[in-house]
Amino acid sequence: MASVAPDLLALLACPACGAPLRAHPAALGCDHCGRSFEVRDGIPRLRRELAPRVDEIGEFYSGAPFPGYPPRDSYATLRARGARSAFARLLDEAIAPDAKVLDVGCGTGQLSLFLATGDRLVVGADLTGASLELAAEAARRFGVARVRYVETDLRAPGLRRGAFDVVTCSGVLHHTPDPAASFRAIAPLARPGGLIVVAVYNAYARLPHRVRRAVARVTGYRWFPLDPVLRDRSAEPARRTAWLRDQYRHPQEHRHTLAEVQRWFDASGIAYLRTYPST
Repeated sequence: MASVAPDLLALLACPACGAPLRAHPAALGCDHCGRSFEVRDGIPRLRRELAPRVDEIGEFYSGAPFPGYPPRDSYATLRARGARSAFARLLDEAIAPDAKVLDVGCGTGQLSLFLATGDRLVVGADLTGASLELAAEAARRFGVARVRYVETDLRAPGLRRGAFDVVTCSGVLHHTPDPAASFRAIAPLARPGGLIVVAVYNAYARLPHRVRRAVARVTGYRWFPLDPVLRDRSAEPARRTAWLRDQYRHPQEHRHTLAEVQRWFDASGIAYLRTYPST
C-alpha cells in the first residue's frame, strides 16, 4: 500500500476533481476521474500539470529550499526560535490543542513543526518537493509525530474542502502569479466557523527592502545594505543563500494594502477579524 498515514489520507482530495483519494499499491488513486498520484517518503505528490509561471516558482525553491535549518538544530531550539516571534507565539496560543491545522506554503516546515503540539494534527502543504523532504526529515529527527506533509499547488490543492479548523498561509500568497485567486482557492479548505490566517508583504512596510534590493541589483548582488538576517546567517552558507534568493531574486513578488486583503475576504464571504500588528 502507499505509505500514507490514515489521518492524512482522510484529509486528501484529488487536485483535479476534488473527490476523495484511495490508497492503492504504490500510489494514491481517484475513483472519480481515474488519476493516480505518487507517494514518496510518505509524502503524497498531489500536483497537476502546472502553469509555466507556477512551475518556475517550484523550481526556484528546489535550488535552495527556504528557510532551511541551522546546524545542530533541535526541536527545543526550533520552539525557542518560534517563540521569539510574537506573531507565531500568538498564533500558537489562539489555536485549540486538538485542532486540525493546515499550513499552506510551509516551505521547509518550521511553522508546521512549531504548531504541532498537544493533540493537534498539522498538515504542511507546499509546491516544492525538496523543501518538504527537509521538513519531513526534521520531523523524524525531532520526534514530532503529529505533523504530515503534502506536495501540492495551492491553486489546485489536493486537500478536502472544509476539513481544517485553521488554515494559515504565511509569506506565500504574494509569491504567486495571482494572489487574490490563490486566496480564493485556499479559503474553502477551512471549515465553517474556522479561522484563516494570511501573511503578505505590506505595500508600505516593504519599501525599505525594495531600496535594499535595488542597491543589490545595481551592485551585481554583492552589497546588501542593512540586512540583519544576512548578518545573523554569516556562518550558515546554505541558509544565507536561501535568504538571498528568496528576498532578492524571487521571480514573483507582490505587495498589498490592508484594504486589498479585506476585499479578498469580502469576495469570499469570510468575516474579517483583525490584523497583526494592529492597524
